[in-house]
Amino acid sequence: MPLKASQKKNLRAKAHHLKPLVTVADKGLSESVVAEIERTLNDHELIKVKLRGDRETRKQWALDIAEKCSAELVQSIGQVACFYKRHPEKPVVDPGK
Repeated sequence: MPLKASQKKNLRAKAHHLKPLVTVADKGLSESVVAEIERTLNDHELIKVKLRGDRETRKQWALDIAEKCSAELVQSIGQVACFYKRHPEKPVVDPGK
């Protein structure tokens, strides 16, 4: 379910103080990195991912992560992208209305 603008704004505010939990670097978006991002999303729902590459590569990685993990790209600034995926059984982070 796509997030509304107000929900993204609320999630950006909640993610502001978070530190990146996963880093995508030289080896790119491998299966193990995608699995780690999915596990982290399952544990935290709202995460930041550090993307180490040129601008176009970072943009593509962010879109690929959102697609492969069925997550919403909340924000992407510089080398950090923020993703949200609601936990199916016990949601913790409320995106708001």
